[in-house]
Amino acid sequence: MAIEKTYVMLKPDCVKRGLMGQVISRIENKGYRITDAKMMLLDEAVLREHYAHIADFPFFPEVLRFMTSGPVLAMIVEGENVVMGVRGLMGATKVEDAAAGTIRGDFAFCTSENIIHGADSGESAKIEIARFFGASHR
Repeated sequence: MAIEKTYVMLKPDCVKRGLMGQVISRIENKGYRITDAKMMLLDEAVLREHYAHIADFPFFPEVLRFMTSGPVLAMIVEGENVVMGVRGLMGATKVEDAAAGTIRGDFAFCTSENIIHGADSGESAKIEIARFFGASHR
Protein backbone atom coordinates (compact mmCIF):
# COMPACT_ATOMS: atom_id res chain seq x y z
CA MET A 1 0.00 0.00 0.00
CA ALA A 2 1.20 3.52 -0.78
CA ILE A 3 2.15 6.07 1.81
CA GLU A 4 -0.46 8.81 2.06
CA LYS A 5 -0.82 12.10 3.93
CA THR A 6 -3.61 13.45 6.07
CA TYR A 7 -4.41 16.61 7.95
CA VAL A 8 -4.89 16.43 11.72
CA MET A 9 -5.72 19.31 14.04
CA LEU A 10 -5.58 19.22 17.82
CA LYS A 11 -8.35 21.57 18.89
CA PRO A 12 -8.23 24.29 21.57
CA ASP A 13 -9.54 21.97 24.31
CA CYS A 14 -6.73 19.49 23.64
CA VAL A 15 -4.13 22.28 23.87
CA LYS A 16 -5.68 23.89 26.99
CA ARG A 17 -5.93 20.59 28.84
CA GLY A 18 -2.32 19.60 28.13
CA LEU A 19 -3.25 16.50 26.13
CA MET A 20 -1.15 17.15 23.02
CA GLY A 21 1.64 14.78 24.03
CA GLN A 22 -0.74 11.91 24.76
CA VAL A 23 -2.62 12.38 21.48
CA ILE A 24 0.59 12.68 19.45
CA SER A 25 1.93 9.55 21.15
CA ARG A 26 -1.12 7.58 20.03
CA ILE A 27 -0.60 8.74 16.45
CA GLU A 28 3.11 7.91 16.51
CA ASN A 29 2.64 4.62 18.38
CA LYS A 30 0.36 3.50 15.53
CA GLY A 31 3.37 3.91 13.23
CA TYR A 32 2.42 7.20 11.60
CA ARG A 33 4.92 10.02 11.15
CA ILE A 34 4.29 13.72 11.75
CA THR A 35 6.07 15.48 8.90
CA ASP A 36 5.04 19.05 9.69
CA ALA A 37 3.32 20.78 12.59
CA LYS A 38 2.58 24.30 13.71
CA MET A 39 0.67 26.06 16.45
CA MET A 40 -1.75 28.59 15.10
CA LEU A 41 -4.68 30.79 16.00
CA LEU A 42 -7.58 30.42 13.61
CA ASP A 43 -9.76 33.28 12.41
CA GLU A 44 -13.36 33.37 11.27
CA ALA A 45 -12.48 33.44 7.56
CA VAL A 46 -10.49 30.20 7.61
CA LEU A 47 -13.05 28.53 9.87
CA ARG A 48 -15.93 29.49 7.54
CA GLU A 49 -13.97 27.87 4.70
CA HIS A 50 -12.98 24.81 6.73
CA TYR A 51 -16.48 24.27 8.12
CA ALA A 52 -18.40 25.43 5.02
CA HIS A 53 -20.60 22.33 5.28
CA ILE A 54 -22.02 23.57 8.62
CA ALA A 55 -21.57 27.36 8.32
CA ASP A 56 -25.33 27.93 7.86
CA PHE A 57 -26.38 25.79 10.83
CA PRO A 58 -27.67 27.54 13.98
CA PHE A 59 -24.87 26.06 16.12
CA PHE A 60 -22.07 27.46 13.94
CA PRO A 61 -21.48 30.57 16.12
CA GLU A 62 -20.66 28.19 18.99
CA VAL A 63 -18.17 26.35 16.74
CA LEU A 64 -16.55 29.71 15.90
CA ARG A 65 -16.37 30.68 19.58
CA PHE A 66 -14.74 27.41 20.53
CA MET A 67 -12.31 27.18 17.61
CA THR A 68 -11.11 30.77 18.14
CA SER A 69 -10.82 30.37 21.94
CA GLY A 70 -7.15 29.37 21.81
CA PRO A 71 -4.41 27.91 19.66
CA VAL A 72 -4.65 24.67 17.72
CA LEU A 73 -1.87 22.35 16.60
CA ALA A 74 -2.06 21.71 12.85
CA MET A 75 -0.22 18.61 11.62
CA ILE A 76 0.56 16.74 8.45
CA VAL A 77 0.69 13.03 9.22
CA GLU A 78 2.00 10.35 6.86
CA GLY A 79 1.74 6.59 6.72
CA GLU A 80 0.05 3.63 5.12
CA ASN A 81 -3.74 4.02 5.15
CA VAL A 82 -3.24 7.07 7.38
CA VAL A 83 -6.53 8.83 6.57
CA MET A 84 -8.73 5.98 7.76
CA GLY A 85 -6.20 4.91 10.39
CA VAL A 86 -6.24 8.29 12.13
CA ARG A 87 -10.05 8.38 11.86
CA GLY A 88 -10.11 5.08 13.74
CA LEU A 89 -7.76 6.42 16.42
CA MET A 90 -9.94 9.51 16.84
CA GLY A 91 -13.20 7.67 17.45
CA ALA A 92 -16.71 8.81 16.61
CA THR A 93 -17.44 12.53 16.36
CA LYS A 94 -20.37 12.25 18.78
CA VAL A 95 -18.72 11.71 22.15
CA GLU A 96 -21.45 9.37 23.36
CA ASP A 97 -20.65 7.09 20.38
CA ALA A 98 -16.85 7.24 20.79
CA ALA A 99 -15.50 3.94 22.05
CA ALA A 100 -13.18 3.68 25.03
CA GLY A 101 -9.61 3.43 23.78
CA THR A 102 -10.14 6.08 21.10
CA ILE A 103 -8.89 9.63 21.54
CA ARG A 104 -12.39 11.08 21.80
CA GLY A 105 -13.67 8.17 23.86
CA ASP A 106 -10.90 8.66 26.40
CA PHE A 107 -10.51 12.45 26.48
CA ALA A 108 -13.53 14.35 25.08
CA PHE A 109 -16.28 15.61 27.37
CA CYS A 110 -18.77 16.75 24.72
CA THR A 111 -19.33 16.61 20.98
CA SER A 112 -18.87 20.34 20.46
CA GLU A 113 -15.39 20.22 22.05
CA ASN A 114 -14.02 16.87 20.96
CA ILE A 115 -10.21 17.22 21.08
CA ILE A 116 -9.21 16.42 17.49
CA HIS A 117 -10.06 16.85 13.81
CA GLY A 118 -8.86 14.60 11.01
CA ALA A 119 -9.55 14.77 7.30
CA ASP A 120 -12.29 12.35 6.25
CA SER A 121 -10.84 11.34 2.86
CA GLY A 122 -7.71 11.59 0.78
CA GLU A 123 -9.23 14.44 -1.23
CA SER A 124 -10.23 16.34 1.92
CA ALA A 125 -6.71 15.79 3.29
CA LYS A 126 -5.17 17.46 0.23
CA ILE A 127 -7.54 20.43 0.50
CA GLU A 128 -7.02 20.83 4.25
CA ILE A 129 -3.23 20.51 4.02
CA ALA A 130 -3.22 23.23 1.36
CA ARG A 131 -5.58 25.40 3.46
CA PHE A 132 -3.45 25.24 6.61
CA PHE A 133 0.07 24.69 5.25
CA GLY A 134 0.00 26.13 1.72
CA ALA A 135 -0.29 24.48 -1.68
CA SER A 136 3.37 23.44 -1.74
CA HIS A 137 2.71 20.79 0.96
CA ARG A 138 0.20 18.80 -1.07
